[in-house]
Amino acid sequence: MVLHALLVEDNKVIRDNLIPTLEALSEARVEGVAETEAEAIAWLEAHDGWDIAVVDLFLKEGSGLGVLASCQTRRASQRVIIFSNYATEEIRRRAAELGADAIFDKSTESTACWTSLSVFRPGLKGRARCRPRRSDLRA
Repeated sequence: MVLHALLVEDNKVIRDNLIPTLEALSEARVEGVAETEAEAIAWLEAHDGWDIAVVDLFLKEGSGLGVLASCQTRRASQRVIIFSNYATEEIRRRAAELGADAIFDKSTESTACWTSLSVFRPGLKGRARCRPRRSDLRA
């Protein structure tokens, strides 16, 4: 079953390489791309049927953590993966607090990211989400 995906990545070279990689190594079909937090949030709000969002942290404007925070009311079957070169322990903690389903470092954990996409299936139930405190939304 196809995963309807959004890729949030501001670097065109990386984005142009990630799209075919995601589609070749998983059941994901990238149906939307965004370079900014606002573009990503607008796409997610306009496309209720998305299954997975792959989100970088540092964007042209805003941050991936802001995109993640906006997904607090997503359906349990919708997944958000953080895929960044800045997957430090602090970022991993913050992303987990905001409800990330997985966090991967681009430079060292790309294979694990592709593997994780193979286990995400539309309709699977995820863990409950909670609303973050306002202080958690600051990047």
